[in-house]
Amino acid sequence: METIHEPILDISGLTKVYSGGLKALDNVDLTIRRGEIFALLGPNGAGKTTLIGAVCGMVRISSGTIRAFGEDLAGNWRTARQRIGLVPQELGLDMFDTVERQIGYSRGLFGRGPDPARIEEVLRSLSLWDKRNEEIRKLSGGMKRRVLIAKALAHDPELLFLDEPTAGVDVELRRDMWRQIDSLREQGVTVILTTHYIEEAEEMADRVGVIDKGRLLLVDEKEAMMKRLGRTEAHFILASPIDRIPDALGAFPVTLADDGATLCYRGGDGTGKGKAEVAEIATALVHSGVAFTALEQKESSLEDIFVDLVERQGLAA
Repeated sequence: METIHEPILDISGLTKVYSGGLKALDNVDLTIRRGEIFALLGPNGAGKTTLIGAVCGMVRISSGTIRAFGEDLAGNWRTARQRIGLVPQELGLDMFDTVERQIGYSRGLFGRGPDPARIEEVLRSLSLWDKRNEEIRKLSGGMKRRVLIAKALAHDPELLFLDEPTAGVDVELRRDMWRQIDSLREQGVTVILTTHYIEEAEEMADRVGVIDKGRLLLVDEKEAMMKRLGRTEAHFILASPIDRIPDALGAFPVTLADDGATLCYRGGDGTGKGKAEVAEIATALVHSGVAFTALEQKESSLEDIFVDLVERQGLAA
């Protein structure tokens, strides 16, 4: 029996090893809270799609457990699957069917009765209503992607997977998709998405996970992750090149670049320490008689943190 405090998805020790020996998932533990938007980030081949496939019943796992809605999927897969929606990367549509009929069929496939008003609502939300009687084969690539999204929403899932839903599509569809996610959040739907557009995860997600080579490297609240792992970067453009770092800057993480014409700082810890140290460096440069003509400063984005984590993992492997 579910309780209000129970996670909607609980994955423990999930491992998938293919017959050739490739370990696509390596002892993954992940808990998803009901009603959250969770972004799973990782490079190509990291294991994102395999993880989604395991939950959706399309990949047979080697070991571990998956519990959804309080039930073990190993014994209750068919019932649980009716409550899960998936927007896959690849198009899987009957190209000679019409848009409206395909969406209605998908709704029935998951045990939902006919509901023309709901189908219309979904199609309108994705700017597909005017195309409802078109054969899918006649639609543009972006419109076909919209049909995939509509199919996933047709049976009103409680848990929705979006596997690179906006990869290679137009800006208008991306805007529609994120408006749809906002609407789903308000309805209490739990959304798990993978995306190459890290700025979208930064804007939309409540929590973020980073996966690489089948291993889940980190899961944290987005804001906490950026605060804990974020860094300040600053470039001091010097009025004249120098051949060595002044002694007064010995305690700071600084380097020289551009043949001594730029002093680079990368430090801090996401708590404001970096900004304070940049100010101290500026003062120390002035006191050391080193003039600078410009200062470029920025805080780490989620993309910076993601790239840094993956690079460190690669070096450690």
